[in-house]
Amino acid sequence: MMSPLNSAISAISAFSVKMKVTANNVANVNSDGFKKSRTTFTEGLSGGVEAEVDIVDTPGTVKRVEENGGTRDVEPSNVDLAQELTDSIATRSGYKANLKTIQTDDEMRGTLLDTIG
Repeated sequence: MMSPLNSAISAISAFSVKMKVTANNVANVNSDGFKKSRTTFTEGLSGGVEAEVDIVDTPGTVKRVEENGGTRDVEPSNVDLAQELTDSIATRSGYKANLKTIQTDDEMRGTLLDTIG
């Protein structure tokens, strides 16, 4: 069984990956043909949290664009900014909760050392 401290550390690492994926999706919202990525959390072999990143292959709505006297079909990114904002808020909350766990552990250890010392 994994200690609460190690569990919180692995969760923070997983939430960091999720936040990077969200930031990449938002940065590419206007990149034609970009396919967003999705992060899912799974239980690691040692009991911690691991982040898995997958590309979401859902096509965007194809638009016809006039260019240099001709037209071509362009597929915009499939990023939904509202969903990315929601994901970033949830990710931030999870990150903060696990930081609080580490802070509490640190305070408890400090109190214990003060009592023993």
